Amino acid sequence: MNMVVLDGRTLNPGDNPWTPLEALGALTVYPRTPAREIRKRSLKADILLTNKTPLTARTIAALPHLKFIAVMATGYDVVDLQAASKRNIPVSNVPSYATNSVAQFVLALVLELCHRVSLHDLAVKNGEWIKKKEFCFWKTPQIELAGLKMGIVGFGRIGRRVAELAHALGMEVLAYAPRIRETPPYKPFAWKSLTEVFSEADVISLHCPLTDDTRSSIDKDLIGLMKTEAFLINTSRGPIINEADLAAALNARAIAGAAVDVVAEEPIQPDNPLLAARNCIITPHMAWASLSSRKRLLSAVADNVKNFLAGRPTNVVNPIML
Repeated sequence: MNMVVLDGRTLNPGDNPWTPLEALGALTVYPRTPAREIRKRSLKADILLTNKTPLTARTIAALPHLKFIAVMATGYDVVDLQAASKRNIPVSNVPSYATNSVAQFVLALVLELCHRVSLHDLAVKNGEWIKKKEFCFWKTPQIELAGLKMGIVGFGRIGRRVAELAHALGMEVLAYAPRIRETPPYKPFAWKSLTEVFSEADVISLHCPLTDDTRSSIDKDLIGLMKTEAFLINTSRGPIINEADLAAALNARAIAGAAVDVVAEEPIQPDNPLLAARNCIITPHMAWASLSSRKRLLSAVADNVKNFLAGRPTNVVNPIML
């Protein structure tokens, strides 16, 4: 079997060897693949592996040898599932490799908004503390999370883990999910509607997949329900948020701040309105990228390939005839 990795640079920039996949067959790895090269590089592949390189219906139809698509991520919106199913090509993903890394990163973003550690570090190094007469100073309000309300939108593995961390800090957890799942054992916890989460929470963290229903769903109507002192966090998918609406709310001081690890178009474009928005932290889609997380991801991808080769594909996200 010929395996082709279309964009291996993010999973393995040099610290995460491809050994688990190399053991399964002939492997060709491209650090990244521009759109014009996707078909050419994929033409002889039996198995295609992609993280963010899109596989459209037209591309899938043009690959005569293709038998299996392994998405090296949890989100699989880069693949046209209908086109894959039409050819009975299974598409697999990796559901839970980054749960702890992303949840930890959410907490880092929340704490940065509460304390602006990097801002104060820079202020000290620029000599501001030296000039003060008091033993301490702060440039932004310092916010204690205990007793505040954490709103979780999407209560899958990552959302549930973020809720646990918020609870450990003494926060009350409010959760919204399209389908109510098992209620956590800790209190205070409450299931809420989406509008209730946005109107009641002090911090809102988004953990929903990108679908036709969720695209641009976090818009001026929902953001307009938020408290003026509330924060919005997004580590899920960038297009879920209407970025112009969020920037407008930040600049109007309608909400206190936001932190996003994902944006609608990645890499971020120079005209993205969030770049100039007031009190908006932007990180480059790195919440998932701890070495521990990437090692788990590579191992799980290899398991998906191995199971496909054995005739029992796992983590399949599209309907196929086995």
